[in-house]
Amino acid sequence: MPVNLAAPAAADLLPVPGVRIGVAEAGVRKAGRKDLTVFLLEPGTAVGGVFTRNRFCAAPVQVCREHLAAGQGIRALVVNTGNANAGTGEDGLVRARASCIALARHLDLAPEQVLPFSTGVIMEPLPLDRIEAGLPAALADADAAHWLRAAEGIMTTDTLPKAVSRRVQVEGRAVTITGISKGAGMIRPNMATMLGFLATDACIAPQLMDSLALALAEGSFNRVTVDGDTSTNDAFVVMATGRAGHAPVESLDSVAGRVLFEAMQEVARLLAQAIVRDGEGATKFITVRVEGGRSAAECRQVAYAIAHSPLVKTAFFASDPNLGRILAAVGYAGIEDLDQSGIELHLDDVHVATRGGRHPAYREEDGQRVMKQSEITVRVGLGRGAAADTVWTCDFSHDYVTINADYRS
Repeated sequence: MPVNLAAPAAADLLPVPGVRIGVAEAGVRKAGRKDLTVFLLEPGTAVGGVFTRNRFCAAPVQVCREHLAAGQGIRALVVNTGNANAGTGEDGLVRARASCIALARHLDLAPEQVLPFSTGVIMEPLPLDRIEAGLPAALADADAAHWLRAAEGIMTTDTLPKAVSRRVQVEGRAVTITGISKGAGMIRPNMATMLGFLATDACIAPQLMDSLALALAEGSFNRVTVDGDTSTNDAFVVMATGRAGHAPVESLDSVAGRVLFEAMQEVARLLAQAIVRDGEGATKFITVRVEGGRSAAECRQVAYAIAHSPLVKTAFFASDPNLGRILAAVGYAGIEDLDQSGIELHLDDVHVATRGGRHPAYREEDGQRVMKQSEITVRVGLGRGAAADTVWTCDFSHDYVTINADYRS
């Protein structure tokens, strides 16, 4: 069961003017489930994206990069679940491009104006015929209010759809922001086996979109980990339709840019945290906060050493305050000149270690009290400077092994 995460209600998800979404059952891998989604974008929509850094990236990731670089103006997205179209060589590229061609023909667009996305099983041919056959139904279903249907249509091992909406005032105009994501396993920054789609009717200069998408990802999807595996298909796409009617935002440092970014960052962060809360077999949601570093980068380095450690994660699952595992992870994180006598460790309100050793007032029953909670904050002080950073992770349970052992069956 996901950790303190409820399924979103369709009524709480705000339509974004300029975006329509259609969902169909195409039988990509299994019959009787939503598995084909199309996003239809009005002319003038600005689009930016960030993608996995896995060098063995999937065919749709390669095609997305090509089409964004072509600069013809993205007007549609086609998303399938059940098949990743990864590890499929030249044939996979042909099929990814063909899915764009098929949707473009329906919409009288150039294929380069369509972005393809796939998620699911790796090293199996994309069933292009089923996708092409399902497109008319997905297009007929297109509606501005179908965000929840889209969130359901991109799920794989997720137990719940993930979707968030916010509304904010930008230069006196109401601006809507709505996003969806999917992911539960193979989750690690740069990015994870996730898809994220965030749309707004804000007016944003097109040249700002890629840097905006990256900045949003850095504060959200690149701050989560479930199991330390970086997938082949990760994509996070940001769409701005410009329908709100305010003056274009040309800098994130402007007043309007900061207001808009803060609201979009909240949506992206909640979507990213929802992935961790729904991590495969997760029973606990864990915030790892590292403070007192010389740079944010070294704080992240330590935080991820803790968050990726199977020994730490299994201790959290067992509610076992075997907290030397956390200190060990801090030590092997790779900071060569780290002085262990400066390390402080807290679990929520419990001061566990000070100056690199057990705090005189620490009692194991206090540590166990915190470890039994469904939400836990690990706070580490390095005593080296003023920098800090935060990542979010979950525990490892028996169910994680079961889910991944049985994934293809």
